[in-house]
Amino acid sequence: MKKTITILIFLFISLNTFASYILVPMDAEGQKDHLKAYGVTYWALEKQLKVKWLLNYRGGSFLLPDVAEIQRECQIRGVSFEVLSDAKTEEILELISSPSQNMESVVLEKAPKIAVYSPKGNQPWDDAVTMVLTYAEIPYETIYDEEVLNDALVLYDWLHLHHEDFTGQYGKFYRTYKSTAWYIEEKMQSEALATKLGYDKVSEEKLAVALKIRDYVVGGGFMFAMCSATDSFDIALAAEGVDICEPMFDGDASDPNYQSKLDYSKTFAFKDFILERNPNIYEFSSIDMTSKRQIPMTTDYFTLMDFSAKWDPIPTMLCQNHTALVKGFMGQTTAFTRDQIKSNVLIMGENKSNGEAKYIHGIKGKGFFTFYGGHDPEDYTHKVGDPKTELELHPTSPGYRLILNNVLFPAAKKQKQKT
Repeated sequence: MKKTITILIFLFISLNTFASYILVPMDAEGQKDHLKAYGVTYWALEKQLKVKWLLNYRGGSFLLPDVAEIQRECQIRGVSFEVLSDAKTEEILELISSPSQNMESVVLEKAPKIAVYSPKGNQPWDDAVTMVLTYAEIPYETIYDEEVLNDALVLYDWLHLHHEDFTGQYGKFYRTYKSTAWYIEEKMQSEALATKLGYDKVSEEKLAVALKIRDYVVGGGFMFAMCSATDSFDIALAAEGVDICEPMFDGDASDPNYQSKLDYSKTFAFKDFILERNPNIYEFSSIDMTSKRQIPMTTDYFTLMDFSAKWDPIPTMLCQNHTALVKGFMGQTTAFTRDQIKSNVLIMGENKSNGEAKYIHGIKGKGFFTFYGGHDPEDYTHKVGDPKTELELHPTSPGYRLILNNVLFPAAKKQKQKT
């Protein structure tokens, strides 16, 4: 009997010493599907399992408890993982906690509830975020103007803004697409929705939506925007109460002095920008760098900034990657003019030689926002009607990883930023 108890105690100690944790590595060599690794991590949070995000350790790896369900889920999804002993885990955590290492361990507490702001008729492949959420198997709900104006945002921890025009100018597609069936149909639908919601103009209705989103962030929400949803959002806020739309957009003339009436104090990220008055030019303002760029596709890259993991865990978290050099990609809003970004906004990714920021982050009230220029990280020039990106061909995409960093960001145990 004593011998049996001794054997059982030995087996119990051995199990706890030999295989207690799962490491999901996120470096280039150790992970074959970075994007689905985020999905496994989200799945574990949904199961109320404890997860640690190991910032700057092997590309921002994830540490999870060694349970059979997680191993099985990794195998099903094709995610690389390593089983660690208690001793090895302790060694890693000690290394990370060392003051000499630019690393940190962040506890992820719960799976954030995700909303994607997008028209109901859009397919998942119309937007990079919905594509990568679908590929990573991270659940989300789609909402649009009616839900936002009816205060549905309080139900969500994280909001993504679809490629959108909050100024009421229908994406400035007028010159090229004004006679196409899809443009005419979308304009009619937008006008009908504005009327249904009690607004005379689409621009007025979109401003109301932008103000609701602003309040959501100020109240503690997390907002992520890409492409034209970045600058058009700030433009709408700055132009509150000012008509900046030409007659083909809203039926009457714009305010002739609208540039001088912009209030930059109302914006999240941008200042001192000049609006593009010409309705035939596919551009909103001087914020965007698209027409100013002189960079060949083969050399178009942006660099992720290096932050202190222990002192600035938030930007460090948002920049986790297996490379600091990320391929550039175009969009209606490709990148941001650096000297038109407010001084309290962090630049997290930039092409310094071209004077442009690609990836920025800031605090607004109790909440946070991230703006990411460009439309699709794996489709360089993505145009209307282009086929969807097959993420099965890009499972280690550094550009898409930045999106998923933002998805997991609200799950982190809240830490006060120290700088």
